[in-house]
Amino acid sequence: MCHSARVASGDAKLGAGAGLRTVFYRGRWLGVREFVRIQRIVDAEPDHTRQAMAQEVCRQFQWRRATGQFAVDSCRLLLLRLARRGWLRLPAPRRASNFAPLREPPAASAEDRRADAPDCPAADSGPLVVRPITPEERFEWRQTMARYHYLGCGRFVGESLGYAAFLGATRVALLAWAAAALKNPPRDDYLGWDATTRARRLPWLVNNVRFLILPGPRRPNLASRILATNLRRLAGDWQARFGHSLFLAETFVDRARFPGTCYRASNWRYLGDTRGFARRGARYAAHGQPKAVFVYPLQPHALDRLRAPAGPRERQVPEGRPMITLNLSRFPLEERGGLIAVLQQLVDPRQRRGIRHSFVSIMAIAVCATLAGATSLVAIAQWAQEQSPRTLRRLRCHRGHAPSEPTIRRVLGQLDVQALDQRVGAWLAQQTSLVGQGLAIDGKTLCGSADADGKAVHLVSAVLHRDAVVVAQHCVPDKTNEITSVAPLFATLDIQGAVVTGDAMFTQTAIAEHLVEAKHADYVFTVKDNQPTLRQDIADLHLDAFPPSAHDD
Repeated sequence: MCHSARVASGDAKLGAGAGLRTVFYRGRWLGVREFVRIQRIVDAEPDHTRQAMAQEVCRQFQWRRATGQFAVDSCRLLLLRLARRGWLRLPAPRRASNFAPLREPPAASAEDRRADAPDCPAADSGPLVVRPITPEERFEWRQTMARYHYLGCGRFVGESLGYAAFLGATRVALLAWAAAALKNPPRDDYLGWDATTRARRLPWLVNNVRFLILPGPRRPNLASRILATNLRRLAGDWQARFGHSLFLAETFVDRARFPGTCYRASNWRYLGDTRGFARRGARYAAHGQPKAVFVYPLQPHALDRLRAPAGPRERQVPEGRPMITLNLSRFPLEERGGLIAVLQQLVDPRQRRGIRHSFVSIMAIAVCATLAGATSLVAIAQWAQEQSPRTLRRLRCHRGHAPSEPTIRRVLGQLDVQALDQRVGAWLAQQTSLVGQGLAIDGKTLCGSADADGKAVHLVSAVLHRDAVVVAQHCVPDKTNEITSVAPLFATLDIQGAVVTGDAMFTQTAIAEHLVEAKHADYVFTVKDNQPTLRQDIADLHLDAFPPSAHDD
């Protein structure tokens, strides 16, 4: 008689039985053959940290997130659980616990909280802005959270984002979002999930693990306003950071401390109470403090998507296509008109003192990594670390050493983005003939780009149909629209002979004349009922088949 035990962690599910050793991880089952391969990777470098081992395992198995970066944190947790089951041998950790608490200030006492929070009303001192914290703000954010939140700061599991809320220039609240709870019976019953469906769809959920209103004057409805503002941008920020979307937010409220008023006021749905258990490593222990469970859908029809029957080939969070292997020996880098020559035309925004990596080398790595499929700064840095010293020297890296992720982040953060976009887009267009090629123009709002005034960046882009490569972008100025941005979009791009396509918004006489007369290109536009005269003219021509030469008459 055999039995099976399953333990899930994030996106991993383990099965054990009589001779059965399998793991469901990142959309596929891993067995003994994969475990042996992982053990060889671990044994090859026993002095490495577990983080380094997990990165090497990800590199050899090509386990990546949708952004192109390695799924190191998730893989490290997988290795730990395999070791607990006795299916993998790991070297002893370098410290007592990988989850040792950080050095944090002592929590504020009740007297300190009352002293910092005068009971007096105050008018809003400016517009409410809720935005993700920057890397430079992270240390202070953790210190403040540890001092004033009753749970402290701690370490958040899996993917996580920290936010800060401001009224004018005053910081008034801190929030944190992290991976959803593995086991949440009220939520699972509400969605109709079984264990298999939960393992596949759990990454589409996010947990509001911290919400702290900072000490200060009391303001009416501040908590619900902050929460609502954060929810409006959460899915977009998550997509931009981790490469996948979110459908549902959840949170746990300690009923002994809070009634959950701000969540109810923000239209969160109360599902019931937990049974009073908390996770302690691989086990669950009773603490006798049931918490209220609230959920909030982040997208239209989110519940329908989460409750839909699971298909036989359904995967977890979409993992992005495998990174493309660029053959840089045949890549137009150093010759006349190559990428290096194009990048040398850009201005280095840094001060000359203390520069270790040249501006051209950092930009060449960023461009090549993006062409290979990287969509995050971490993925760009990991792509650079994978390249050989010879390749890095071709990319103008000093002594064949790749720049670190913080260096890449700092340089790209100071860059003249418009100048880079124009030069690299024109260079990409030159690598292939546009004659007869489809070139789509479309406008999109950039997720997570809202500024202090609540206005998000709106871009008009030109994309090659065949290669799905963006060759030009233009930011739509305020008080204008996409129609007036077509001419600036193609100002520096040679599109002679290309076929420009667009939706009905671009069906304008001025745009058509500009494309044909100024740029010597062709166009295919859509005509809808909101242009009745033009539509009737087309109908009067009896163009029932395309091209017109297809008619017998």
